[in-house]
Amino acid sequence: MEENKIRIAITHGDTNGIGYETIFKTFADPAILELCTPIIYGSPKIAAYHRKTLGVQANFSIVNKAEDAHADKLNILTCFDDEVKVELGTPTKASATAAQKALSRAISDANIGLVDAVVALPMVAFTETTEEGSVPAPEVVDAKSEPLVIHVNEDLRIASATGEMPLGDALRELRKELIVEKATVFHDTLRRDFRLSNPRIALLQVNPQTGAEEEEILKPAINDLHNAGIGAFGPYPADAFFNRYDHEHFDGILAMYHDQAMTPFRLLSDETDVKLTAGLPFVMTAPGFGPQFEEAGKGTADESALRYAIYLAIDAFRHRRDYDEPLANPLKKFYHEKRDDSEKVRFAIPKKHEQH
Repeated sequence: MEENKIRIAITHGDTNGIGYETIFKTFADPAILELCTPIIYGSPKIAAYHRKTLGVQANFSIVNKAEDAHADKLNILTCFDDEVKVELGTPTKASATAAQKALSRAISDANIGLVDAVVALPMVAFTETTEEGSVPAPEVVDAKSEPLVIHVNEDLRIASATGEMPLGDALRELRKELIVEKATVFHDTLRRDFRLSNPRIALLQVNPQTGAEEEEILKPAINDLHNAGIGAFGPYPADAFFNRYDHEHFDGILAMYHDQAMTPFRLLSDETDVKLTAGLPFVMTAPGFGPQFEEAGKGTADESALRYAIYLAIDAFRHRRDYDEPLANPLKKFYHEKRDDSEKVRFAIPKKHEQH
């Protein structure tokens, strides 16, 4: 592989959904190969099935490890040898397992530096109880804290302090330490992956009017964040905040629960709806769409979000690399400062040579 070209691992997602269709449509434009080396983590057999069903011309090279990927081609890395029955439009245990095996392999390769970034196509957890048990979710190792999912479009970056859970559970989950942790991860990601030197983050209120959560959790958290040098502001009531377009004055918005984040985001989103998972040792993005089983195999899926997820992964990797490089190789000091006067060599200006 070319050493200077960014290596993007793209997982195939649920094999009964639109993953391979969006991949083939994205890379039908060869110009994207000038930006990255794509490595599809999946199955050549399943890819060939989708290609035949869709009736598209899609050439790809088959590789068994990331190191063998060709810089100027679409590569498919074989993640498993199992025969997987493709049932387009129907979520099954087999299709969920195939998706999770691909994601686990991509994460493993990203953790050891074989790929530069991961773009995860959509998958769903298969919860049907069987004798073999449910499909285990892949684990991301070396994460310093619980990852934070940031939803991104052209005008908005928004995340939720709590995950996808019932509102009552989310409110019980809220505490000052959690808000400080999530806002800090958000701040660091805006600086590294988006290259914003002094990001401003708005925190949304839990209640329409100031209540116990605002007084006991949010305001103390904002104070702690200010003391740590993080530009956190608020808390703001969500309805007035978006109604007045106040979101346009901030680089990131931290909501308190899932629907508080996703309702305005969906209303303000277009085809650029993508996700970036912050707090990981590598860059990871995903398109905002789901497996869309109802569209599988019809050739009608819109690949725009996948294309933007790849662009975001490339930009975030470049920004993070440029941000981290000076910190990893700081300039050496010209002198070693000590207290005794004999060691004062503080950038002395050289004397001019006498002219003869």
